[in-house]
Amino acid sequence: MKSRVWLVGIAVAVAWTVPLRAQRQSPADTRKKVDAVFADVNKPDSPGCALGVMREGKLTYSRGYGLANLEHNIPITTRTVFDVGSVSKHLTAAAIVLLAQQGQLSLDDEVRKFVPELPDYGPKLTIRHLLHHTGGVRNYDTLMALAATDFSGRTGDREALDIIVRQKELNFPPGEDYLYSNSGYFLLSQVVKKAGGKTLRDFARENIFEPLGMNDTQYYDDTTRIVPRRATAYDPRRGGGFQIEMSNFEQTGDGAVFTTIEDLLRWDRNFDQPRVLGKQGLEWMQTPGVLNSGKKLTYAFGLSVAAYKGLRVVEHGGSWAGYRAHFLRFPEQKLSVACLCNVGNAAPGRRARQVAEVYLGAQMTAEGKPAASSGDGNKPAAAALSPAERAKYLGVYRNATVGGLRRVIEEKDALRARVSTQAFDLVPGGPGEFRWVTPGGEVRVRFEPREGGGFRFVQFNAEGTSTSYDPVEPFAPTLEQLGELTGEFYSEEADVVYTLFVREGQPRLRIGRYREMALEPAFRDAFAFDMGQLLMARDAAGRITGFSVQAGRVRNIRFRRM
Repeated sequence: MKSRVWLVGIAVAVAWTVPLRAQRQSPADTRKKVDAVFADVNKPDSPGCALGVMREGKLTYSRGYGLANLEHNIPITTRTVFDVGSVSKHLTAAAIVLLAQQGQLSLDDEVRKFVPELPDYGPKLTIRHLLHHTGGVRNYDTLMALAATDFSGRTGDREALDIIVRQKELNFPPGEDYLYSNSGYFLLSQVVKKAGGKTLRDFARENIFEPLGMNDTQYYDDTTRIVPRRATAYDPRRGGGFQIEMSNFEQTGDGAVFTTIEDLLRWDRNFDQPRVLGKQGLEWMQTPGVLNSGKKLTYAFGLSVAAYKGLRVVEHGGSWAGYRAHFLRFPEQKLSVACLCNVGNAAPGRRARQVAEVYLGAQMTAEGKPAASSGDGNKPAAAALSPAERAKYLGVYRNATVGGLRRVIEEKDALRARVSTQAFDLVPGGPGEFRWVTPGGEVRVRFEPREGGGFRFVQFNAEGTSTSYDPVEPFAPTLEQLGELTGEFYSEEADVVYTLFVREGQPRLRIGRYREMALEPAFRDAFAFDMGQLLMARDAAGRITGFSVQAGRVRNIRFRRM
């Protein structure tokens, strides 16, 4: 609206008193800023993303960027169907809450009441533990990888359940710790089947999707089923271009929901205008768990409840095959962002936050200065440290509880953190403060001084916790010491044989009959490999009798020498 001349002075004066980011922007400016977030995938030869911005229960902005299928040149739209990976978890949790409201189960029921195949681990393992990832159940897809499962083949409920029930122990006693586990949510699908009398696919369709008009949403439990308008998933190919990256998993609960941006709007609206679950059920779903110690978590029922730049957020991400997804809600501001992508490096969580800042930036607080860009749009440039500054952080760090390793190395006058087979630039952010960047976002690291000298490596995790790694003495074994390793080792829990051998003076590992990889000495009697580390076990005479495997979401898988 044009102002009279005598109003111009007032308008200019007011503008000086209002921060620039708080000034109202036109819808065209808003769309331009949002579209800029997806400029790198909005190309005629690239997979991409679908975006939906929901405000006050209405679809404020939605658009597709890039192609749903490269071979047939099909563009992404708001009705393109994506596998949303672990975003599925809170829908699985919703099914459990509905069954609790119907009196078919209690959240504090023992899981073995519905899945009697599970071993008796001693302490009571409850449905609530599974919902909060505090049950300690070993992660089944990690177990499958450790067992050399061919992921190109079809797997379903039977394969997932078989490897879970073979486990003789948990990662930790129920309620003692938090560790994200797909096994817990897969087991919830089995609870739904037993308590509800039908598969999770059918129960969710009848009780959640159909009542909300989510007609393009399903649990995909049959890989031969045709899905109209489904996006093909891709990964970047080394050297340029893309390759198809799909999955043949048919088990549900931890993932397997196929949906669209438009259907996610219908689900999002239910949080503010409940038609399914009711106000109480939705409050349960957004109430974080508590450990036995009384420590509060940020993880609720398939949703993380935390803060972003001063605003409360409820969210969850998803990653499976070449699909990536993120569902982000700002409940008090009644703004939600859903980003569904069909390429493995899409980083939808980062994009969803950037879109939210376009709309809510004036209400957000600063959280530190962003790292400078190196030019690729995702990765910050590594700032220079003096040789003496770099040298004091170099070394191997270990968390004895989880068995995790962090190796800090020097390459091209910069520090890098090695996590399994990946290495990340450590970007300084202050004395002893660093960060590294992954497709899913930034990871903060602090080197804390220890009594007696040296540093402790502290990694700050997305769910609001931190993990500490203490320095260990690096180890370079002799050929004679390497010779002690050689042999075949069997794990009943993974039902697989690992063969350790030496080739050209280097230790190697063969999993099963075909998969072979390097072993890298970490510290005495510990060797790192692609998925984790081996910790040697010795008898009273000092002979190696076996080892245990630590692999992130799986702890203490034991192998004995054959």
